[in-house]
Amino acid sequence: MIIVFDAQCLLCNGWVQFLLRHDRKGTFKFAAIQGTAGQKLLSLEGLKVHGLQTLLLVDGQRSWQHTAAIFRVLHALGWPWRLAWLAWLVPSVIRDPLYRLVARNRYRVFGRTEVCILPPPDYAARFLD
Repeated sequence: MIIVFDAQCLLCNGWVQFLLRHDRKGTFKFAAIQGTAGQKLLSLEGLKVHGLQTLLLVDGQRSWQHTAAIFRVLHALGWPWRLAWLAWLVPSVIRDPLYRLVARNRYRVFGRTEVCILPPPDYAARFLD
């Protein structure tokens, strides 16, 4: 599974760091939206880097965005993270707009770096660019 994320977003980088710590099976690979692989995956889904308000999870021919992507990622991590599926009871018409609100304001609230953060050397093979 590939997670396409914004490498300049400090919230997104925190999410990736969380996943690196908790993905003991090495299930996920990562592609920054600023990189070639990330841009290609976004393009295949009809998404553009500018104004992007979602996390993209790609698993073969299938993909997920917004809260559906987050639930799939947490499910793949196993217990106790699978408990996040309880939030699935909240309809997506409520969950996804809240997600997009956070995504739209991620730089203002959580900060931004002008350079992409380099992955730790022991995880570098899990990053596509």
